[in-house]
Amino acid sequence: MRNRPRTARAHGFTLVELMVTLAVLVVLVAIAVPSFDSIRLSTRLSGYATSLVSGSQLARSEAIKRNAPVTLCASANGTSCSTNGQWEAGWIVLSGTQVLRVESAAASGYLLREAGGASAIVFQATGMGAGQSRITICRTTPSANQSRAVSISATGRTNVTKSNDGTCTST
Repeated sequence: MRNRPRTARAHGFTLVELMVTLAVLVVLVAIAVPSFDSIRLSTRLSGYATSLVSGSQLARSEAIKRNAPVTLCASANGTSCSTNGQWEAGWIVLSGTQVLRVESAAASGYLLREAGGASAIVFQATGMGAGQSRITICRTTPSANQSRAVSISATGRTNVTKSNDGTCTST
């Protein structure tokens, strides 16, 4: 038997096949990226809201445990309360002069503001707050129209509500 020479067959993609595949990939990415931005924004807003809720629950439970007032307040330096009402600079839980928890500043472009402009929420030894508070968390330029609001009742209970109305104010 005689061996026949095999012809070399090219393996791989042609340039046209590669360009079509890239075009399809670009279209899919262009469709998917905006939804990823929305998911990322939602996750970040929920994270800030969860952090505020845990801070208020810590302040309330520590007030009861210590039988003394404990404060949840805005703080830029992490050691003392600020009076400017800008919660996005960070916040702390404070018992007297002892700092119990420090939360760092929010990412650039986010606002955290208390509805009445308050910089502090004080929990009495009974666990009751001095009044109701509502801190809104949103983007400074609400491109995705998402926000979260952390409501703290006079009894110290917390509630987080989600909004898509895009009403975020910097006041």
